[in-house]
Amino acid sequence: MSQDKVTGMDLMRSLPGVFKRLPAIAKGYYYYSVKDARKPLTLGTLVEKNAEKYREKTAILFEDRSITWGEFNAWSNRIAAYLQAQGLKKGDSIAVLLENRPEILAVVSGAAKIGVACAMLNSSQRGKVLEHSINLVKPKMIVVGEELVPAFDDIKAGVQLDHPTPHLFLADTNTLNAFGDAPTGYANLAQQVSTFNSNNPELSDPPRTGDTAIYLFTSGTTGLPKAAPGSHTKFVKAYGGFGMMALSMTPDDVFYCTLPLYHGTGLVVCWSTALAGGSAFALRRKFSASAFWDDVRRYDATAFGYIGELCRYLLNQPPSDQDSNHRLTKMLGNGLRPSIWNEFKDRFGIETVSELYASSEGNVGFSNFFNMDNTVGLSTAPYKLVKFHDGTRDPIRNAKGTLEEAEKGEPGLLISENTKKWAFEGYTQKEATEKSLIRDAFKKGDAWFNTGDVLKSIGCGHLQFVDRMGDTFRWKGENVSTNEVENIIDGSGMVEEAIVYGVEIPKTNGKAGMVTLVPDMSNFDIAKLLDYMRANLPAYAVPVFVRVTDAIEKTGTFKYRKVDIQKAGYSLNRSDEAIYAWLPKTEGYTLLTPELVADIDGGQFSF
Repeated sequence: MSQDKVTGMDLMRSLPGVFKRLPAIAKGYYYYSVKDARKPLTLGTLVEKNAEKYREKTAILFEDRSITWGEFNAWSNRIAAYLQAQGLKKGDSIAVLLENRPEILAVVSGAAKIGVACAMLNSSQRGKVLEHSINLVKPKMIVVGEELVPAFDDIKAGVQLDHPTPHLFLADTNTLNAFGDAPTGYANLAQQVSTFNSNNPELSDPPRTGDTAIYLFTSGTTGLPKAAPGSHTKFVKAYGGFGMMALSMTPDDVFYCTLPLYHGTGLVVCWSTALAGGSAFALRRKFSASAFWDDVRRYDATAFGYIGELCRYLLNQPPSDQDSNHRLTKMLGNGLRPSIWNEFKDRFGIETVSELYASSEGNVGFSNFFNMDNTVGLSTAPYKLVKFHDGTRDPIRNAKGTLEEAEKGEPGLLISENTKKWAFEGYTQKEATEKSLIRDAFKKGDAWFNTGDVLKSIGCGHLQFVDRMGDTFRWKGENVSTNEVENIIDGSGMVEEAIVYGVEIPKTNGKAGMVTLVPDMSNFDIAKLLDYMRANLPAYAVPVFVRVTDAIEKTGTFKYRKVDIQKAGYSLNRSDEAIYAWLPKTEGYTLLTPELVADIDGGQFSF
């Protein structure tokens, strides 16, 4: 198959593999096509089903811990009972601030069983951004891991929680066996739940498929993070679509996940896939390229979850005669670049790449059910690729006021129709929800979700991801809001103007952050600016490059010429401007020289 085209012959060649999976595909389609939002089919019932069917089989692996499905379900039930005893009920929410470890899954599962939604806080967030995220959801309580108590304590005074004893603590240890000591002002959650009943909850009004199970936080064009509610439907569809239809998971499989569980890919896609097979879910706190394959062998993993950057980091590791010494043959995720797709499969012995396209808040998803190369696969959702204004996420309207579809094979802005079956669940902020919808796109009264992403058709209904447009860019597997970063920089008091955007660095995935700024010469200090940004932004959102100038060009209507600035990148094209780079393994910005620019362009630095 050619790199950028899927043909009928390609699909025919894939059929033997599809036929082998037909029983799993048929079973999975039942869950993937779930329509009735009132079904008592939820994340909690999926866990209970596995506990009944696979009680003594492994559910979670983490470091030296191994937890069976029976143990995990009982643990979740005790958490559910505790939350009930605290007065929480269906429709309430709690916030979760933990790094990757089994406790996250137990809290989410326990809360889901009684209809309490978990707001999955980004463990990298700090300061104003973290405070803003929590207050968006207005949770009753918050669960804070020992590893993140300092981050929460910094903003605790500004957080709005609605409970007499809202602060719950989980020690950074195996809390099934050891409780640890809670700091002053925190209730020790592990100690509290240990006294509660471990039976499945019996509820007069249990949660339903369409109820909110989680809140995921996404950076958007409004600046600070938005909270996107995710219903149990998302888990159920991922359970059927990815776990059964795409990967045909079984109890003999082990799914290795290094992706953060505050993200939809890690929590919804990867965990649901393991749930679907009654498979073990092997967790690592943070991704490590050097330890990855040792972990795969240690856990005897057969599948793993990825983002494109992760695959590139693995390829950059020195080749080893152990590269194919493992049982792992399946991978599930998004962002695998066509330029490394086949190289990755060949080097590490991967048979199935289930590339997908989805977003935390979106109503459209694609999955590579046929195991084609270089594609996000197919979707049954109603979508179109439309023409858009270059450098923005805005569609073009013709003389009639309607949108126009992109030419066949040409990149187009992906939009998906908001229907009863494919509903856009939106955000907690109504204005943010409305801003993401395109109304009267093709006819009066219709509404389409604007993904802000550009894709192209490569044949037989298959699409390929091209780029993320508008006021966000993707770096280190994270979406970065340019407005959010600009607002933080503005708050430093060291700059008069700042404009943030993403720029490409050769031999990297995504776009690195860059800011062009006009300094306040009375107190500008680039080292202090970096310290300020690191204290108030996740590491991935801190600009890699800084261009210092005395003026930023604007249009006649006082809009920044962002596209022109972005095209200039970090090139030293103006002698009166200074450009700095935060180079890997350094503690501060370095003034760029032509020699350093050449080294960056030549891939001498591992960003």
